[in-house]
Amino acid sequence: MRTTLTLDPDVAARLDKEVARGKQTFKEIVNAALRRGLDGRRPATKRFVQRTWDGGPLPPWDQIKETLYEEDVERYT
Repeated sequence: MRTTLTLDPDVAARLDKEVARGKQTFKEIVNAALRRGLDGRRPATKRFVQRTWDGGPLPPWDQIKETLYEEDVERYT
C-alpha cells in the first residue's frame, strides 16, 4: 500500500540516521517501527471498583449533606 505521511522533523531525523547506517531501507525501518508500536499497544484499562453499602441503616439525608459540605469546606479553603 502506498500512502503519504507527514513526519515531524525529529522523527524524520531519526529515520535518516537509521537509513544512513545502511542496514535497512527506509521502507523496512518505517514498517518495523510501526509494527513494534502497534504490537506494543494495549488498550488502556482503568480499574473499576463498585462501592456497595453493607445494608446497615443510612444516616438522615440532612446529616449526609452537612458532612459532605464540611468536607468540601475543609478541602477547598
